[in-house]
Order: sequence, then structure tokens, then C-alpha cells
Amino acid sequence: MIKKGIKIGSTGRAFLIFAFFMVLMLVSVDYTKKGSIDRQQKSLERAIQRDLTYCYATTGSYPKTLDYVKIVYGLTYDEEVFDVDFEVRGSKIPPAVTVKRTGAK
Repeated sequence: MIKKGIKIGSTGRAFLIFAFFMVLMLVSVDYTKKGSIDRQQKSLERAIQRDLTYCYATTGSYPKTLDYVKIVYGLTYDEEVFDVDFEVRGSKIPPAVTVKRTGAK
């Protein structure tokens, strides 16, 4: 009986093991990055709501623009990663805020 197949030497095995671990590492980094972006988005949503509540508590009205929140309350976020939709509905009604990923990162 003749055995047919590819013979892999010790160098070939080492390369396959190395390649396997590199793929495993890349997949885990991508998974971690996605989880990090999710956490950042939730944190940004909470920070905006906290700033809106604080503004209403101290001034008696909600801010008219997102820029006001950025300047007065120091809100910062990565504008390349997140897009914040800020829709004012009235001075005594909380603004509708939507945080979306832009897909840049």
C-alpha cells in the first residue's frame, strides 16, 4: 500500500502552529475592540444624560445645543467614531439624543 499525502517537516509544523496562533490573536483583538466600542458608546450615552440632567437641575431648562453641553460641561468624545443626534423638543422637555457609530474605526 502506498501512502499518498503531503509530508510536513518540523519547520512546516512550526509555521502552521505560528499561523494558527496569529489568526487566533487577530480574532481575539477584533472581538476585544468591538466590546470596547460598545462600552464607549454606552458610557457616552450615560455622560450625555448626566450632563442634561445636571443642566436642568442647575438652570431650570435643558440645553439648546450639543455644543453648549460640550463647552459648559466638558463633554468630549471621538467624533470620528460616534455621531450624536441632538434634537431639542423644548426648554422643559429633555432633548432626544441618539448616539450612533460612524463606522470610521
